[in-house]
Amino acid sequence: KMTTPKEILLETLEHLGHDDFEKFKWHLKNNGSVEGLPAIPESKLENAERTDIVDLMFHTYCINTFEVTKNLLGSINRNDLLENLNNIIPEPKAFCWQHSHYHASLRQHH
Repeated sequence: KMTTPKEILLETLEHLGHDDFEKFKWHLKNNGSVEGLPAIPESKLENAERTDIVDLMFHTYCINTFEVTKNLLGSINRNDLLENLNNIIPEPKAFCWQHSHYHASLRQHH
């Protein structure tokens, strides 16, 4: 089956050990690491598991999620994971479609 963007991101985060994951969250709350994009509030990140981070990032960054992820991986010197992502990132167009689909399902739950 087609791997979803969320699964790709989760798998990437699962390759981070405890310290790297904490650093990843630290960079996320400090600047979101891409010009003009919002940071995610510390209160939401504090006790967040990897799955929570995936949801928060897609909710906050939409189609920019992977750009943010790659910058953060660069910040914590995990260029191995960054390279992996470069090889498997779906095209943004496919990605936008999945995102609008994802938002539609979010609305139904509220």
